[in-house]
Amino acid sequence: MKKANKIISVTLALIIALSCSVTAFAVNGVDYEIKNPYESVDFDAWDQYKADLHCHTTASDGDVDMDVMIEEHYAQGYDALALTDHGIVSQGWRKVNTKNYFKIAMSIADFKTRVVTPLTQERYDEITTGVGRDGRGMIEVPMGIEQNPTSLNSAHVNSWFCDYGDGLVGGTSNYAEVIEGVQLAGGLSVINHPGEYTKAKEEECEADAYNDSSWYQYVIKKFTNLLINNDSCIGLDINSKKDGRTKYDRKLWDILLQKVVPTGRNVFAIATTDAHQLDKVGCAWTSLCMPENNAENIRNCLETGAFFAVSRYIKNAEELAQFSLETGRDWGTSFEQEDRSGAVPAPVVTNVIVDEAADTISLETENALTVHWIADGEVIAVGNTIDLDDYSDKIGSYVRAEAFGEGGVLYTQAFTLGYDGAPEAEKQGFFYDFGNILAALKHFLIKAATSIPVGETVYNYLVKTVD
Repeated sequence: MKKANKIISVTLALIIALSCSVTAFAVNGVDYEIKNPYESVDFDAWDQYKADLHCHTTASDGDVDMDVMIEEHYAQGYDALALTDHGIVSQGWRKVNTKNYFKIAMSIADFKTRVVTPLTQERYDEITTGVGRDGRGMIEVPMGIEQNPTSLNSAHVNSWFCDYGDGLVGGTSNYAEVIEGVQLAGGLSVINHPGEYTKAKEEECEADAYNDSSWYQYVIKKFTNLLINNDSCIGLDINSKKDGRTKYDRKLWDILLQKVVPTGRNVFAIATTDAHQLDKVGCAWTSLCMPENNAENIRNCLETGAFFAVSRYIKNAEELAQFSLETGRDWGTSFEQEDRSGAVPAPVVTNVIVDEAADTISLETENALTVHWIADGEVIAVGNTIDLDDYSDKIGSYVRAEAFGEGGVLYTQAFTLGYDGAPEAEKQGFFYDFGNILAALKHFLIKAATSIPVGETVYNYLVKTVD
């Protein structure tokens, strides 16, 4: 009898232990559906192409002639380049397209005579076929332009792949008109350096940027609406030039991811030089994962998010403090990798491995001292692999990664997450974009000015002339 009771007791104990184990797994385990923007990328067979999607020449307010700007990018190993002069759709590297109002405005502003020199056919052929670079040519991203050239508060939008905006005056605070116009014309767009428009660049610390103030809440709603309503607007420029004006725009990116991802779309991030001078070339780029370097693949890459944003500069002191904590080395409050020769290589992701069964995401990297994982704007994990189940209490609708090394920083696109209890889309409610008022005023003034023959003649001369 004692032996039988002992067997029964042991059996009951095992049943209770197993029940507790199963219960604990059910409580702590989450079945994540991970949407991987790099799912289609064959990291073994494909290459990563270095692209600058935003730069300027003497066709608008750049200090560098067209052919010189192209040559500098070629010398620094770029594989794709978009010329995005203000209010001027690039007609290619062999054709000059300018607007008289920029010639006049720039001459008055700095007393310089701007000459625009396209590439010769011979040099164009050499660059695009990779002469002097072992056959690795550099190609043009079609029909680049920076929209809203007359905006007084830097409400700028870059677009590519459509002939929209050439000669359009644009408007202050008026993102909607050009983003919608690009979408209707079949192109892609991105919101440029939002920290200039929002004035977040002027804040002394990250906590003050994009906080609960009425202004920041207004611009967050504005961008949220623009992204939800325009799929062709791929996202934001989150690190450009030397990062002084974009230093808090990674925070804005995280805020917009939280608001937009639950609606069913991602928000991608690019990095660019926005070069007006030669010393900015090489400060940042967008690394495109593609089987071949051509315009069709570039567009598909930008639409699917199969790319990384890379910069040699970090001006956000809070981010650097986090990297210092992870690496055990003090990086100060402003990181600048001035080397443009490539002797100090930037971080590279050589593979992305998503295991949905194990709920893990792993990065294989080169030139990275540390990798941190971010959810809802907070660093939740450090290392090349994240097990989502270990952080289920900190994860919302996405995670993204940043790889940091002596050569700079690399930003992955967000991995969006579906699971029972995932954040639901917020009701947007009523929102009025005050940029509409300024847009209406602009249209009224232009219509009034061009309603008389002299005004129409002047307007055509300043805006519509193509050299």
